[in-house]
Amino acid sequence: MKKYEAIIYDIDGTLLNTLNMNMYPLMKIIKEETGEDWTFEQVLKFAAYPGMKVMEELGVKDQEKTYARWVQYVNDYEEGATLFEGFEEVLETFKNHKIKQAIVSSKLRDQYEIDIVSKGIDQYMSAVILEDDTTHHKPHPEPLLKCIEKLNLNSDEVIYIGDAYSDYQAALNANIDFGLAKWGSVACQDIPSQYTFENPIDLLKLL
Repeated sequence: MKKYEAIIYDIDGTLLNTLNMNMYPLMKIIKEETGEDWTFEQVLKFAAYPGMKVMEELGVKDQEKTYARWVQYVNDYEEGATLFEGFEEVLETFKNHKIKQAIVSSKLRDQYEIDIVSKGIDQYMSAVILEDDTTHHKPHPEPLLKCIEKLNLNSDEVIYIGDAYSDYQAALNANIDFGLAKWGSVACQDIPSQYTFENPIDLLKLL
């Protein structure tokens, strides 16, 4: 495998298992907004969408207010977000090998504090680009381009690890290699990638 100077991660479905904590509150939102009872399987189609894109697709009246309520329900969800098994070793090993690590996500800053900072994962990151850091969002290349600028690297020196088609598109648009996090993807058969990783520990093959 090609050697990279930096590994850039998505968060939801890549670093963290957030599927239940996002989808069950979304089912509650849909019930409140439409009166319809959606199954878990039905809402899974929104798993890889940025939050406001979900609101747009659902056609809710006040998208920002409804999205804020969804975020609150997610924060209140008892199970919370969990780091995928094996990632502690991955993050520590890349750190010890002087490989830079970074995050590019559509997550809001407050949620990042809850999901990432509270777990101490931020200590491994040389750059973090979230929704409020850019004008455009994935699949637009701006977040990834801003990240590699902060890392002081070129596009051919980094790889983006994600679980969604929008992650692949963002990497393609930014001319950055893409690795599919198969462990967190709900539609991996439809996502092209330079590399496919079955489990987080497989990322160490990039060393």
